[in-house]
Amino acid sequence: MNQPLRFSCPKCSNVTYNKGEIRATGGIFSKIFDVQNKKFSYVSCDRCTYTEFYKSKSSALGNVFDFFTG
Repeated sequence: MNQPLRFSCPKCSNVTYNKGEIRATGGIFSKIFDVQNKKFSYVSCDRCTYTEFYKSKSSALGNVFDFFTG
Protein backbone atom coordinates (compact mmCIF):
# COMPACT_ATOMS: atom_id res chain seq x y z
CA MET A 1 0.00 0.00 0.00
CA ASN A 2 1.46 3.37 -1.01
CA GLN A 3 0.99 6.04 1.61
CA PRO A 4 1.76 9.71 1.00
CA LEU A 5 5.19 10.83 2.14
CA ARG A 6 5.55 13.20 5.06
CA PHE A 7 8.28 15.16 3.35
CA SER A 8 9.81 18.30 4.76
CA CYS A 9 12.81 19.65 2.89
CA PRO A 10 15.90 19.76 5.15
CA LYS A 11 17.12 22.95 3.41
CA CYS A 12 14.04 25.16 3.09
CA SER A 13 11.32 23.31 5.14
CA ASN A 14 8.98 23.19 2.13
CA VAL A 15 6.45 20.32 2.17
CA THR A 16 5.64 19.98 -1.56
CA TYR A 17 7.74 17.59 -3.62
CA ASN A 18 8.10 15.48 -6.76
CA LYS A 19 9.02 11.81 -6.64
CA GLY A 20 10.12 9.28 -9.22
CA GLU A 21 12.77 6.75 -10.12
CA ILE A 22 15.88 6.47 -12.27
CA ARG A 23 18.07 3.60 -13.45
CA ALA A 24 21.85 3.59 -13.78
CA THR A 25 24.62 1.23 -14.87
CA GLY A 26 26.66 -0.51 -12.21
CA GLY A 27 29.87 -1.75 -13.81
CA ILE A 28 31.96 -2.04 -16.94
CA PHE A 29 29.91 -4.85 -18.55
CA SER A 30 26.69 -3.00 -17.76
CA LYS A 31 28.09 0.05 -19.53
CA ILE A 32 29.29 -1.96 -22.55
CA PHE A 33 25.90 -3.65 -23.02
CA ASP A 34 23.90 -0.57 -21.90
CA VAL A 35 22.09 -2.42 -19.09
CA GLN A 36 20.81 -0.23 -16.27
CA ASN A 37 21.00 -2.67 -13.36
CA LYS A 38 20.82 -0.13 -10.51
CA LYS A 39 17.49 1.44 -9.56
CA PHE A 40 16.98 4.51 -7.36
CA SER A 41 13.90 6.34 -6.12
CA TYR A 42 14.10 10.08 -5.53
CA VAL A 43 12.25 12.85 -3.73
CA SER A 44 12.85 16.40 -4.93
CA CYS A 45 11.72 19.63 -3.26
CA ASP A 46 9.46 21.79 -5.45
CA ARG A 47 10.88 25.05 -4.09
CA CYS A 48 14.68 24.68 -3.90
CA THR A 49 15.09 21.41 -5.93
CA TYR A 50 17.04 19.68 -3.13
CA THR A 51 16.94 15.97 -4.04
CA GLU A 52 17.44 12.80 -2.01
CA PHE A 53 18.07 9.41 -3.64
CA TYR A 54 17.14 6.02 -2.17
CA LYS A 55 18.40 2.68 -3.46
CA SER A 56 15.60 0.39 -4.70
CA LYS A 57 15.57 -3.26 -5.60
CA SER A 58 15.90 -3.93 -9.34
CA SER A 59 14.21 -6.97 -10.87
CA ALA A 60 15.91 -9.33 -13.32
CA LEU A 61 12.98 -8.95 -15.73
CA GLY A 62 13.43 -5.17 -15.69
CA ASN A 63 17.14 -5.60 -16.49
CA VAL A 64 16.34 -7.87 -19.46
CA PHE A 65 13.74 -5.37 -20.72
CA ASP A 66 16.32 -2.55 -20.45
CA PHE A 67 18.79 -4.62 -22.48
CA PHE A 68 16.38 -5.04 -25.41
CA THR A 69 15.07 -1.46 -25.37
CA GLY A 70 18.45 0.24 -24.89
